[in-house]
Amino acid sequence: MSEFDEPSLTYHSEPRPGKIEVVATKRLRTQRDLALAYTPGVAEPCLRIHKNPEDVYKYTAKGNLVAVITNGTAVLGLGDIGPMAGKPVMEGKANLFKKFADIDVFDIELDARTADEMVAAVKAIAPTFGGINLEDIKAPECFEVERRLQAELDIPVFHDDQHGTAIISAAALINAIELSGRKIEQTTIVFSGAGAAAIACANLYVQLGALRENIVMCDSRGVIRADRPGLDPSKLAYATARELSDLAQALVGADCFVGLSVANVVSAEMIKAMAPKPILFAMANPDPEIPYEVARAARPDAIIATGRSDFPNQVNNVLGFPFVFRGALDCRARKITEEMKVAATRALAELARQDVPDEVLRAYNVNRMTFGPEYIIPKPFDARVLLWVAPAVARAAEESGVARHPIADLVAYRERLHTLVERARGLIAPLNQRVRQAPRQRIVFPDGPSLQILRAAQILRDERLCAPVLLGPAATIAERAAEAHISLEGIEIDECLPYTPATERMVEALWKARQRKGMTFQAARAALRNRPYYAAMMVKLGLADGMVGGLDKPYQDTVRPALEVLGVAPGHRSASGTYAMLFKDKLLFLGDCTVNIAPDAATLAEIALNTASVAETFGQVPRIAMLSYSDFGQSRHEPEVERIQAAVEIVRQRRPELEIDGEMQADTAVQWEKMRQNYPFTTLTAPPNVLIFPHLTAANISYKLLMQLTDVEVLGPMLTGIDGAISVIPVGASVNEIVNTATYTAIQALGRKARG
Repeated sequence: MSEFDEPSLTYHSEPRPGKIEVVATKRLRTQRDLALAYTPGVAEPCLRIHKNPEDVYKYTAKGNLVAVITNGTAVLGLGDIGPMAGKPVMEGKANLFKKFADIDVFDIELDARTADEMVAAVKAIAPTFGGINLEDIKAPECFEVERRLQAELDIPVFHDDQHGTAIISAAALINAIELSGRKIEQTTIVFSGAGAAAIACANLYVQLGALRENIVMCDSRGVIRADRPGLDPSKLAYATARELSDLAQALVGADCFVGLSVANVVSAEMIKAMAPKPILFAMANPDPEIPYEVARAARPDAIIATGRSDFPNQVNNVLGFPFVFRGALDCRARKITEEMKVAATRALAELARQDVPDEVLRAYNVNRMTFGPEYIIPKPFDARVLLWVAPAVARAAEESGVARHPIADLVAYRERLHTLVERARGLIAPLNQRVRQAPRQRIVFPDGPSLQILRAAQILRDERLCAPVLLGPAATIAERAAEAHISLEGIEIDECLPYTPATERMVEALWKARQRKGMTFQAARAALRNRPYYAAMMVKLGLADGMVGGLDKPYQDTVRPALEVLGVAPGHRSASGTYAMLFKDKLLFLGDCTVNIAPDAATLAEIALNTASVAETFGQVPRIAMLSYSDFGQSRHEPEVERIQAAVEIVRQRRPELEIDGEMQADTAVQWEKMRQNYPFTTLTAPPNVLIFPHLTAANISYKLLMQLTDVEVLGPMLTGIDGAISVIPVGASVNEIVNTATYTAIQALGRKARG
C-alpha cells in the first residue's frame, strides 16, 4: 500500500463525499428573490436568449462553465476502469479549474465506448457549456472524438491528456535545449510511448521547430518503423526509416528522451549511451520510466523532468488547461488552435526565466528557485501563470481568427486576471496609478538586507511606485541580491554608519526632541544604531518621505520609535491601525486592531475618523458601524455603551457629513437586511464598510479569527494619526504585502505634501 492510500480515502469521503458542490451566485432569501430566480422573473432572460442566442453569455453561466468529460477508458495510469471509477479524477480536475483560473466545471462521466457514442453525447449537451475538456479517453478513439467535436462545435474542445502534456513538456523542452546549448532543429528526440500524449507532444515539438526525421517513437512492439504494416495515421507520421529495432538502440547518441509509457523501461546503461548533457523527460505516473535517483546517478549532467511533485521539474498539466481555457473563454474563442497552444508554451517557458516571487518559495518551502537545470518550468502554485498564459492564449486566438470577442486592452485584461489571484490588487490598483503620475516618493526600509524587502524594492522600482531606500550593510545587501538575481540598479542603500555628519545631525535632532523625556545625548546616539529609529529620523528631517518596517520585529518595536520620533499628527489625539479585509463579496475596514488598548470616547471617535480616512484613501465612501454587545440602546446606562454612544456624537460633530451609527452588535453590522428591518431608523444609507471595535482585545481577536477561518485577503495594518507617512508590515510579510503597503505609504506621503 502507498503512504497516500488511507489519507486519500479519508480525504475523498469525509466530512462530505466527493470534492465538489454547486454554489449559488445569487441571493435566495426572500419571496422576491425566489420570484426573480425562478418563476415568473426567469421568463424575461429566457425570451431575450430566444431572440438573441448570444445573450446566453450575458444571462447565464455558460461563458464560464466547462464540461470535463470522460468515458473512463484510460484513467491516469490505471487504464480502462470505467466511467464511475474515473469520477474522482474528474472531480479533482474540477477543483483545479476553479482554484487556478476561477472556472466552473460540471464533471460528466459517459457510458460510451465508441467514438460515435462519445461524439453524439457531447454534442447533445454542448449548449450548456462554454468549453469542453476531454479527459482519460484511450487512443485512437480520442483522436477521432476530438477532431470531430472541434469540427462540429463552435466552442473550444481540448483533450488535456494530449495537449496539456504537450504544452507543459514543450515549455520544459525549450528551456532544457537552451540550457544544454542545443538548437531545436538539431535535437534528436526519442519517445517511449506512442499514445495520445506522445503524438500530441511530438506534433507540438514540430510546431516549435523540431524536425520529424529527428524523432524516433517506440511503442510496446519496439521502434515504429516505416516498414511496419498496419500503422494508423498518427503513428505513421513518425515512422522512421532508420535501422532501429528497440528503445535501447534508439537512445544511443540521442539528445532527448521523452517518456509517456510505463515504469522502469529505461536502464542506467541506456541513458549512459545518450549524447552529452542529455534531456530526460520520464513522465510515466506514478513511477517514471527510470527512477529519478538512478537517472541522476548515471548522468549527473542530465536535465531531468518527471511527472512527480517530489522531484524537480514536474510536468504537471495543471500548468496548462486552466489557463488555456481562461484565455479561450474570455475572448469567446470558437476553438483552440495550434497557435494558441504554441503561445501557451512560449509563455510558460519565458515565465520560468523570471525571478521567482517569495509567495512561490513559501508554498514549496525553499529559500531559492532560479532558472537552471532543476527549474525549467514554473511551479503549479505560481499565481503568475494565469497572468502570463491566459493573455497569450487570448492574443493568439485573435491572431488566428477564432476569437468572437477579441480582448481590446490586454493590459487591462491582465490586471483583471490579477484580481482573481490577489483581491488586494483590485483595491490597490487606483493607488498605483496615482503614485505613478506623481513624483516618486522616497520610502525607507529599515529591514534592507531581507530577501523579501529586496524583491519588493525591485518591483517598486520597476513599476515606478516609489524610490526605495534600503538601510543596512551594503556588502550584505549586495551579496543577497546577487544570490537571488535581483538588480539593485537605481536603488539607494544607506549603511547607517555612526559618526558621519548626517548621522550626527540626526543624533542632535533626536536628542533635542527627547531631552525632556529622559533621553540623553549618548542615548540618542545609541538609539540611532537601531534602524527603525534611524528610518523615522530620516522621515522627520525630510531625508525620506515615508517608512515601511516591521518585517522581522514585533509590531511595537517599529511603532514605538515612530511615535517617539514623529509624534501624533497635528489635529489628532492618537494614532490607530486599520486592516482592510477583502472578502469575495465585500470590503471591510477594521479599526483599531493594533494600537489603542482601552480607548475612551474621544479616542474611539479618533479611531473612527482615522479608519474612515483610510477607506477614503482607497476611493470608498465610509459608512461607520460602532460595534458593541448592545444594539441601539438595548443595554441602557452601561458605561461601555455610553462610551460608544458618546464617540458617535463626537464624530458627528467633527465630520457631520460622515455616515456613522451605533452602538450595534457585529451580526447587525454585517447583515444589512436585518438592520433595515429591525432598525429602520438607522442613519446609514447602505451596508457599513467601516467597523470600529470597542477595544483592542475585541478587534485583535476578531481580525485574526477572520484571517484564519474565512477566505479573506488582508491589507494592513495601515497606521493613521502619526506625524509622518509610516507603515508597519506584519512579521514575515509576503512580497506582495510589502509592495502594497509601500504604495499606500507613498500615497500617505503625497497627501501630507498636498496638505502642506
